[in-house]
Amino acid sequence: MRKLYVLLFLSAMVVFAFGFAKFDGKNANTLAAKTATVEMTSPTGNGASEASPTYTTVTVVAGGTVSGTITYAGTAPAPAKLQVTKDVAVCGKEGHIDESLVVGAKKGVKDVVVSIKGVTQGKAMDALGTSFVLDQKVCTYKPHVVIVPVNKPLKILNSDGILHNIHTYGKKNPAKNIAQPKFKKELTETFAQPEAIPVKCDVHGWMSAWIIVAEHPYYTVTDADGKFTIADVPAGTYTVEFRQEKLGTQTKQVTVAASGTATLDFAYPAK
Repeated sequence: MRKLYVLLFLSAMVVFAFGFAKFDGKNANTLAAKTATVEMTSPTGNGASEASPTYTTVTVVAGGTVSGTITYAGTAPAPAKLQVTKDVAVCGKEGHIDESLVVGAKKGVKDVVVSIKGVTQGKAMDALGTSFVLDQKVCTYKPHVVIVPVNKPLKILNSDGILHNIHTYGKKNPAKNIAQPKFKKELTETFAQPEAIPVKCDVHGWMSAWIIVAEHPYYTVTDADGKFTIADVPAGTYTVEFRQEKLGTQTKQVTVAASGTATLDFAYPAK
């Protein structure tokens, strides 16, 4: 019986040695490459493609337009006034209001993020712009909602000449908590995963903004009248998402004809 155990052990060692010899550097690189491919392309894993699907720039022939107006159904709430409690000489130069819900005279809702879901190809990312800026001016973030493409630099300016602090609260992107003293007029940050990121200033608690990290260029933000336009949309049927920080997220379907204009108005229910 002891001899049988010895023979089995020696056989196992031979198999292990042979297998180890076969798993050389070439095979290791191949396995690593396959693993990386799975991580990047799996729609259900934790890889980058789940949050940032591949987008391809193509020439859009006979692209259409989606435009509309986002309104508030019911009596428009007046924005609350915010109290300046620090650095009053600078921050108190202007009045401050809560920008989390701003409704115009004709009930148009400002700063609604409008995006077309699931777009995988279309116009160039430069359609969103080539320079992306979030300024701190009179202790207010301007704009309140800024769109920046994935992995593109966002310039964060300090126009006030006092200490500010950028504190982001991303779920897919690592949180950033960065002091920006008066001598540091500009910071540059990038974000790898698409998501809506709330921003606060830990020095001036009333300051708030949103960074919208976009995986494709079919994003926009409504103006002061609640109006929006998204151009150069390939013909097809899409789901359009409306996101407002207080009123929530809603979706509607739209069909865009070649060279056509699709009107997509939407009213948020009163709260």
